[in-house]
Amino acid sequence: MLVQQPLGRLEQLTFKGNLKESRYGWLRMTPAYSVHLVSEILRKYPKEELSVLDPFCGTGTTALVCAEQGIVCDTTDINPFLIWLTKAKTRSYDEKSIASFQQHAKEVSRAITDLRTEPPWLPSLHQIEKWWEPGILEALGRSASRIKVLAETLSDAVVDLLKIAFCRTLISQANVSFGHQSMSFKRSNGALTFEFFTESPEKVTAESWNRACLTIAEAAAASVLRRPRAVLCDARKLTEKLGSDSYTCVITSPPYPNRMSYIRELRPYMYWLGYLHDGREAGEFDWKSIGGTWGCATSNLMKWKPASDRSISFKGFHQILKNIERRSLLLSRYVEKYFYDISVHCEELFKAVNRGGNIHYIVGNSKFYDVVLPVESIYASLFRDMGFTKVAIHPIRKRTSKKELFEFLVSAQKPA
Repeated sequence: MLVQQPLGRLEQLTFKGNLKESRYGWLRMTPAYSVHLVSEILRKYPKEELSVLDPFCGTGTTALVCAEQGIVCDTTDINPFLIWLTKAKTRSYDEKSIASFQQHAKEVSRAITDLRTEPPWLPSLHQIEKWWEPGILEALGRSASRIKVLAETLSDAVVDLLKIAFCRTLISQANVSFGHQSMSFKRSNGALTFEFFTESPEKVTAESWNRACLTIAEAAAASVLRRPRAVLCDARKLTEKLGSDSYTCVITSPPYPNRMSYIRELRPYMYWLGYLHDGREAGEFDWKSIGGTWGCATSNLMKWKPASDRSISFKGFHQILKNIERRSLLLSRYVEKYFYDISVHCEELFKAVNRGGNIHYIVGNSKFYDVVLPVESIYASLFRDMGFTKVAIHPIRKRTSKKELFEFLVSAQKPA
């Protein structure tokens, strides 16, 4: 197994390297990995021989890189919002669609500032008042209502662009900060604070909407050579939707085992666009996801037990669980279930990859109290157990949180 020396913190290999790159920065999600890293991996292989799979599509980074380069790609995710986002980001938009988007975006902008309308619809996001100042919230509600009306007559392509612009606007006006590895609410002296507006909230929202639409229209004009296939699918059941021996290359980044759920980052988008309706639904959805910890997923975790015919063979794994359990039984159970689920995924992965195919997993290690979890080494062990060979671990960068935490690229090959 090859292990190189860790690199320094390289921003071009994080989500920050995506923000100014075409459509990659359309929506922000902090855990997103870098477009530059995906491109670097793809350069190792002849394009005409590539059939790429990303079984954890996230915000569609791998799929969009492949789309722009004309590479065959399938991507999957268990989250329907992320499947929609990936399809929107990788769609080819013609001049007519972009012009229609710009025309109807003006209608939405006018609706944002029209105070004569009926009280707007608002999603049932828990403590929604923590997210947005009241005037901003009402302005967002008016824009969402107008987009719903327009969606009845416009093409899917135009509606997708309007929804992307709406998502950018709602998060830009939210009372949240992305200064850490996860989203958090802005605080001052222990209290939640909102921006002080010198202009009316509706005008501020309209200006944010107009800026988002301008950026999106410019990026939408970029060329897409080959649209990938985005499939709603559980990564533990890949072959049910994708079949076997289908891919020559896998480039992905699964959820990290750090008990930081993606559902938390995605809640505002999913509630506003109708993918979530209440907290219970959010928790049940998170329970179905690998690494999910939101809401009822926590109580379900304490009832969970692994199947007797599956175990993690990594040396020292059970001792790691015991060391974590001394401080928290819940976190120990969380780590055990995470790797149990990844083990099931790896079994499906081996079936889906073609003989001689290569896999590349971008993962980060974790720390629970004083116990460092060697995620990269456990992944390498799982790959070997499933039959992959040429397993290698390449440290990528130092992460922004605890000093022991790094990001790694774990690669392997299915025997020819």
